[in-house]
Amino acid sequence: MAISKSQIDRLGERLRHGPLNESDLRLLDDYRRSFAEAYEAVVRTIRQLGEFPTGRLAKSTDSIVGKLRRESLRLSQMQDIAGCRLVIATVVDQEQLIASFSTAFPGRVIIDRRDKPSYGYRAVHIIVEISEKPVEIQLRTQLQHMWAEVSEKSSDVLDSTIKYGGGPAKWRDFLAQSSKSVMVHEDIEKLHFEEVTATQLLIESREKAEKAAAEMIEHNAPEHELQEMQQQLVDLRRQIELRRRLTEELQGDLVRSRKRNADLLNWAISTLN
Repeated sequence: MAISKSQIDRLGERLRHGPLNESDLRLLDDYRRSFAEAYEAVVRTIRQLGEFPTGRLAKSTDSIVGKLRRESLRLSQMQDIAGCRLVIATVVDQEQLIASFSTAFPGRVIIDRRDKPSYGYRAVHIIVEISEKPVEIQLRTQLQHMWAEVSEKSSDVLDSTIKYGGGPAKWRDFLAQSSKSVMVHEDIEKLHFEEVTATQLLIESREKAEKAAAEMIEHNAPEHELQEMQQQLVDLRRQIELRRRLTEELQGDLVRSRKRNADLLNWAISTLN
């Protein structure tokens, strides 16, 4: 039997204020299971795009109750009852998936927590609605995911409020600074990608110029035109060489930055274990 929106919200209020009873828990379970069809539709579309998400069909009872008690929202407004996650290599891959999913899921809502983190948490959440059932897709880079794992672990071990601005000040500072460090790494990733793209465009321009120069020689073009084309080729080759050097430097910076961030986050996990 379908559960009305007013029933859902009244259930949410009872869960918010407690205590929990068997009848409400059964009703909540029915509501959670009602997202199955929408969840499967979203996951199926993502797989058709060649991606393979992980995740859960429905948020746990404890997580739902905790969120209701922590935030002033109605149960019917909760957008992450059902959700899945994709962990990708870089922020460039993340941007490409955002574009792909925006096409695949018209009407989607994008929540970008990278520029305005939630207590250090940085990721992109895409909310897709199927038959009035919202499904959340989390897109995280590998470093964003590692940071989130540290935050979750510290919440389990140190203080359950640390994900929401509570807990020991020293650990909050660590999470804030490590989140900023990951953001700096992503800026290098984006700059490296821009340089690789610019270099490729210059190479294509050089190849076209070389072809044009060959045709000019074949057709006995005027000497001054041939000299201009040859100078253009010299300039393009010089630009390509400069871009390649910069790309190589950025690649080295990327490798060092990734290792530094990964080592720091792995250290945090091992400290919490």
